[in-house]
Order: sequence, then C-alpha cells, then structure tokens
Amino acid sequence: MPHTEAMSADNWSQSPQGNNNTQPPQPPSGGSSDTALNDDLNDDLGADAEGVWSPDIEQSFHEALAIYPPCGRRKIILSDEGKMYGRNELIARYIKLRTGKTRTRKQVSSHIQVLAKRTSREITKQFKQDQSTKDKALQSMAAMSSAQIVSATAIHNKAAMAMGLGLGMPGATAPLRPPYSGASQLWQPGLPQPGTSQDSVKPFAATAVAQYPGGTTVAETYGSAAGPPGAPPAWEGRSIGTQKLRLVEFQAFLEQQRDADNYNKHLFVHLGSNVSYSDPLLEAVDVRQIYDKFPEKKGGLKELYDKGPPEAFFLVKFWADLNTNVSDDNQSVFYGVTSQYESPDNMTITCSTKVCSFGKQVVEKVETEYARFENGRFVYRIHRSPMCEYMINFIHKLKHLPEKYMMNSVLENFTILQVVTNRDTQETLLCIAYVFEVSTSEHGAQHHIYRLVKD
Repeated sequence: MPHTEAMSADNWSQSPQGNNNTQPPQPPSGGSSDTALNDDLNDDLGADAEGVWSPDIEQSFHEALAIYPPCGRRKIILSDEGKMYGRNELIARYIKLRTGKTRTRKQVSSHIQVLAKRTSREITKQFKQDQSTKDKALQSMAAMSSAQIVSATAIHNKAAMAMGLGLGMPGATAPLRPPYSGASQLWQPGLPQPGTSQDSVKPFAATAVAQYPGGTTVAETYGSAAGPPGAPPAWEGRSIGTQKLRLVEFQAFLEQQRDADNYNKHLFVHLGSNVSYSDPLLEAVDVRQIYDKFPEKKGGLKELYDKGPPEAFFLVKFWADLNTNVSDDNQSVFYGVTSQYESPDNMTITCSTKVCSFGKQVVEKVETEYARFENGRFVYRIHRSPMCEYMINFIHKLKHLPEKYMMNSVLENFTILQVVTNRDTQETLLCIAYVFEVSTSEHGAQHHIYRLVKD
C-alpha cells in the first residue's frame, strides 16, 4: 500500500482558491494544374458512385484505415487463419464484417486513390495565394503513397508536422484519433471523440511480416510487446512513459457493494497498457498553448517544463463516462483512483495530484510509493486511493446538469496536473496534464494522448 504524506485529515490539501502499396498521385504543375486534376478526379468519381460507398461502408472504410496503417509491400498474417493478406484485403474484410456488404480489394484500392486525389486537390487549393507553401505541400505529398495521404495519421505526422502546416483530412470522415490543431479544440464540445472500433471491434489478432535485407523475415505481433530485433518496445512513443518510468494503468472509479461478496465497479476514466506497433506515434502539442489551464506560480506547468526533461511531459484528453445511476447519498459507494507505474530502476517515487479550476489549484494530494520487484522490473502501485470530497461533490454536481453541453462547458475550466518525481533526487519522472469532456460513446470512457513539446 502507498505511503501518503500527512497533509490533512483525508490526506488532501485544500487551496484557499477553492489522440497498399499504391503509387502516389503525381503533383500537378503549370497553370492548368487544378483543371487537370479536377478532370482526373471527376473520371474516378464516376466509377466510385455513392451507391458503392454508402455512408455505412464509408465509415467502416475509415475505421479500417485507422486500424491498419499503410504497410507498403508487407503482408499481414491472421493468427486465427494462418493466411496472408495485403492491407486492402484486410480493409475489404473489415467492411464485410462490419456492414455485411462486399467490397473487393480492387474497389478499396480505387477508393483510396480517389480520396488521395481529392485530398491533394483540396490541400493545394488552400494555398493558392502562397505558391511557396503550395510547392512544399506538393513536394511532401509526392513522396507519399495514396494510402499514406488518405491515412489521417500519416498526413498529419508526415506532412503537417514536417512543414508546420495544419493539414487535416478534407473529404474524409473524422479520424479515430483526431489530429490536434489548436488548444481550443481540446475543450470544443463538437470535437469528435475517438471511435469505438479501434478499441473494441478489432475482429482478429494480426501479425505483420516484414522483409529485411538478407531475406530475414521477422514477425511483429500486434498487441504484444515483441518486435523486430533491436526495435524499441511497442509502448515507446505510443503511450505515457520514458526510459526511467512508464505509466501502465490509471483509472478513476466508483465501486458499489451489492452484497457481502459482490461489488459493481464503474470507470469514470481509464488508461490501459494495451499498446501495439500498429498504433500511431503520439501527436505533439505545444505546451505553451495550455499554460493558462494550469497553475503558473511555483510548481506550475511552465516552471516544471522549463526544468525538464521535456520527454517526460504528456497531455491526456479524457472523454469521461458519467453514465451511472448511483445516488449521491449512497453510503456503500467508494470513489477511488488506482494507478500503476513500472521502471528499470529501484527508487522511491512521489506522486502529486493537483485539481485545478480556471487555472488555479484547488486541492492537492501527495503520495509516496516504494518499488516492488516483479518479473524483472520495479513496479509501483497506488491502489484504491480515496478521492477527495471536492472531487466527489464535483462529480455529483456535474451529473445533475441536464445537458451534456452544459457539462462540457463546466469541464472546459477543470483540469488536473499530475507530477511523479524521484523522492530522493527531485527529478521529474512524469508530468501529465489532464483535460476533460463528457463521453457520448456507448462504449464508455475514451481518451487521446499527446506529447507536450516547445518548438
């Protein structure tokens, strides 16, 4: 059990201020570029009729794009079938499983090329008045395949981040993990939350087989930590962690006792450790864009980031699940938080959790945890740490608001800053900034993780 610093009667200190190998479309050149591209697009769209790609099929198509990233010439082995599939075959198979409608590999390939041309055209149109920027965009897209252009993750990471452009995905449905394009969107009620399919509708476990020089074949199992020899672990760059400390799990919950032996548990928010090589690398957010959401004085986000190390800083947006009917005055309900970390080092960690309102600290809890050596690593568990009264009352009041947009309006000014340090050296091991909206998904709580940077 964690050792908790004695800060008040309930261990909380209250402040006075109460996310197929196809050839890339060649970028147009010359004065008639838009016209030529438009003619090609119209020709392709004629064969890509709305009846073939109806809304339900289109949605499943984009879900599959997010689940199966471009893999070039590699093939995918389905572990339950032992067969090898190309990416487009997997997308067609996914559409069949989700909608019951058949689309062939060639139809999928054609649709990817059509959407790639549409995306290229709409992006170039954005920069008509800036020829230099337009040329950079075209140059970047020329190095990408159609599959990469259509992939929301690829277009954001490879083009937008490389050139500093805020490129989205025109003409496509909202990506499962929407690209970050401004701090205000983190609190924008209309921002789509991550799709449910990637988290709950993976129809099979898949293994990608990569061909390496010399004819060596290495299997990379999706959903496991195993990868090619010398490759970093799957979680690195895809979840919250550094070489010194990794967050394995985080959950805030209520637990209601039904009888002597049975409990009912409801998760308000949850971060798990199920990370695979198929997951995209974390997107980046400029830390300066969220300074005003957190304390600015001593121990605030700005001071912490300036102190570093920068690779230890993360932002998490939670879509919290408040869909519980437990009454506010139920005495058999326990509100708690559980978190688990692991490290290659034996140390003592201190975890500070600051609840903030309008950028000001309201309450803080500080807990100290010692290492336990398990399976070749040191594990730190803060198990069933009680929520403070402020948080419990906040949840009750939030649930009583009649509309979700009202809840989101309140949550726009509610944040949590969690800092894990080495108790002996005072080094910052992890710093996680949390922001919130209310989940509208029938699958419960959702989340999206970002790296915090300062460019």
